[in-house]
Amino acid sequence: MANGSYENTQGKTIKTVFLDRDGVINKDSSEYIKSWAEFEFLPGSLEAIRQLTLNQFEIIIITNQSAVNRKLITKGDLEYLHNRLHKAVASKGGQIRDIFFCPHTPEEACTCRKPKTGLIYRAQQKHQIDLASSAMVGDSAKDIECARNAGCRYAILVKTGNGIEAENILNNKAIHPDFVAQDLLDAANWILHNRS
Repeated sequence: MANGSYENTQGKTIKTVFLDRDGVINKDSSEYIKSWAEFEFLPGSLEAIRQLTLNQFEIIIITNQSAVNRKLITKGDLEYLHNRLHKAVASKGGQIRDIFFCPHTPEEACTCRKPKTGLIYRAQQKHQIDLASSAMVGDSAKDIECARNAGCRYAILVKTGNGIEAENILNNKAIHPDFVAQDLLDAANWILHNRS
């Protein structure tokens, strides 16, 4: 079986790439992304998702969205934003299989906020994913730690978003990503070349 794939009981091969959202797919903001008007795709991110889709990778977004419990955006508004995201990606030839988000603030000490693994485990159970042959792409130390905590095969850091700061944090913790990419497109190309 190739890395990045999982053979389920029906013999169908599933290949999964987990993506963080803000700072990976779209520009991050210290004010939080509260509406579609504030959502701006990073250069190359739509093409990256298209390339992964064309190569039969399943894309699942795993994202902390504490703006919900901070009362800056409702769950309904977030679902609307994510519906728009699905459509925008599809219009460019890509596909997002699912989106899992944590609405909690750090103070709530939930089990789903990255670097904890609750969101990935929910995705694993719902879609029967072999985490040992999956990849996670993120721009923060929390993303890389989450990938390691969950047992993902690859943990890839992108320099967009908080990537530069994350490198320093990870170095201090002696946690090393498998690859440091310039952006999501660079990460996607690395995944495609290291899929087996």
